[in-house]
Amino acid sequence: MVYFSLFGIPVHVQPWFWLSLALLGLSGVGAGGYWEWLSLALFVLAGFITVLVHELGHALAGRACGARGAITLQAFGGITHFEGRHFGRAQDFLVTFAGPGLQLVLAWLLTFVDPVVYDGRPVLAYFVRMLQVISVFWAALNLLPVLPLDGGQMFRTIVGPRRERIAEWVTIVTAAVTALLAFRFFSSIFLAVMMAAFAFQAWQRLGTSGGSSRRWRR
Repeated sequence: MVYFSLFGIPVHVQPWFWLSLALLGLSGVGAGGYWEWLSLALFVLAGFITVLVHELGHALAGRACGARGAITLQAFGGITHFEGRHFGRAQDFLVTFAGPGLQLVLAWLLTFVDPVVYDGRPVLAYFVRMLQVISVFWAALNLLPVLPLDGGQMFRTIVGPRRERIAEWVTIVTAAVTALLAFRFFSSIFLAVMMAAFAFQAWQRLGTSGGSSRRWRR
């Protein structure tokens, strides 16, 4: 396990985080030559940076709203915890959006990197490209109105606590459609399974308490 502090925010990186990133990147290793293994290492490093930026967005926005956050990077993502602080609806929306929002800002800033920097530096060019691609993909994925992703959290904040069943139904429909598209057009078994799991969890919540009140930042 890795522990450190960034901008006064404690960060805990679990071993499963590194393993899950490696598993996601293994599809590009191919025969296992030098470049393939190097590209895998760069993919893991880029994934670490962009997921950390995502969680920092939540934590810094929460701190601006008077809350103290702590970040945990775990399998296939991360969570930002806020202890002893209740956000209003506007603050809740802002703190939730700040994660994918900061990732998109990172991807946008990287477009201004002078292409001359890449001349004769294929490793650097690949790393920056991966950082951009992962940032955009992770932000877009998290903005889907699917619980427990950020988009689902924001949609639930918009409809309000009295209409949580609407958020659960939107999760089921959106996750199911995304799972089908991921499998049919992108051959992404991982994404399809993940979305199917989110849809199933939402269906379970509808059958028990009618909705979940648990709040966290992904």
